[in-house]
Amino acid sequence: MYDSFNRKITYLRISVTDRCNLRCRYCMPEEGVKPIPHENILSFEEILEVSRFAVAHGVNKIRITGGEPMVRKGIVSLVAQLARLPGIKDLGMTTNGILLPKFAQQLADAGLKRVNISLDTVDPERFRWITRLGNVEDVFNGIEAAQKAGLTPIKLNCVIKNNHNEPDAQAVKAFADANGLQVRFIKEMNLETGQFSVVEGGDGGHCASCNRMRLTANGDLKPCLFTDLSYNVRELGVEKAYRLAIQNKPACGSINQMNQFSNIGG
Repeated sequence: MYDSFNRKITYLRISVTDRCNLRCRYCMPEEGVKPIPHENILSFEEILEVSRFAVAHGVNKIRITGGEPMVRKGIVSLVAQLARLPGIKDLGMTTNGILLPKFAQQLADAGLKRVNISLDTVDPERFRWITRLGNVEDVFNGIEAAQKAGLTPIKLNCVIKNNHNEPDAQAVKAFADANGLQVRFIKEMNLETGQFSVVEGGDGGHCASCNRMRLTANGDLKPCLFTDLSYNVRELGVEKAYRLAIQNKPACGSINQMNQFSNIGG
């Protein structure tokens, strides 16, 4: 399907949970966020219904996000069912990597193709400060597990304040180069003020060629990360919500005062 600006929508990002095992400073407050009530979270059957419709109408790439997607019980089963959808060419996941030692091989066997792993610093103390809870060694172990499972190419998502010349960013780049990884530099965003920029090393932020839709954990189809527009698949039905989201996809993002990164999936 094409939106009103003749952009073909081929990419669906699915947030399967708003819960996370870290508390990154740019994503959520130290005490965390009030979780979405369990009954408001889409079931796997509902996620698959949306995905089937999307794939039947041109989507060939799906990325699973969170929160942290691997804290969702049964995530391997969902991946296996998504992987079986005819027409899916690229099935990936964005993760903080901490649970990959447990799940990487299972996910690969289920049909996951690759992972993007968040890594803003390789310094243990800085990592602990940024994430409030994390141990960077857990991420290193997760990267190794993903490599062994063949979830490649592995891309590191590195959030920067101003530019890629910052010490933490340069250290992440050196780590990536030494370990056969790719790196994407993502300038810290602000949904409420509309602060975003083009992703270095990726295709995010290019509004004129944006081909993506987002499905939040509670069933909102969002045509753009930086907009308050959303169309709930439970309230409207999958087809109506999907068509409205595409028809109303803006030319360019502005602001989003209705969501947080923790519940929209980035």
